[in-house]
Amino acid sequence: MSTKDAPTRAASPIPGQPPRLLVIQAPYYEEVVGGMLAGARKRVEEAGGQLEVVDVAGAFELPAALRMALAAGRGWDGFILLGCVVKGETDHYDFICDAVCQGVMAIAAETGAALGFGLLTVATLDQAIARSRDDGMNKGVEAAHAALTQVALARRWGRA
Repeated sequence: MSTKDAPTRAASPIPGQPPRLLVIQAPYYEEVVGGMLAGARKRVEEAGGQLEVVDVAGAFELPAALRMALAAGRGWDGFILLGCVVKGETDHYDFICDAVCQGVMAIAAETGAALGFGLLTVATLDQAIARSRDDGMNKGVEAAHAALTQVALARRWGRA
């Protein structure tokens, strides 16, 4: 879904205790991922939540870090994954994007983890920067909204 077409989403409180979310980020493109993190942080704070942030080396490491975080049992209510992969001259882009997306989806489907997936897969760095600015197109905000919505759903169904 394009952010340009997305409805405006207001922050809504999450029932129960303030949600604790873990952000797992691959800050290879520091400006881009930093902008998405700022957007996610703002959205989570609007909902009364708290963030903890950890870094991984690159996008490929996101699924394994998510699996480790789930196994750690540290009481996070949800997870936000942030990263960026910019298309280069080789097939590496395709392999990385596919592996990360498939890995994250498999973990989410298997575990039911409340998850917001903010991996930008773009043709140019300019496209990534446009999706990480402090405006209505910030994909970090969208990832945080998705995670918070999933936390609320898990609590509604007694899974959190």
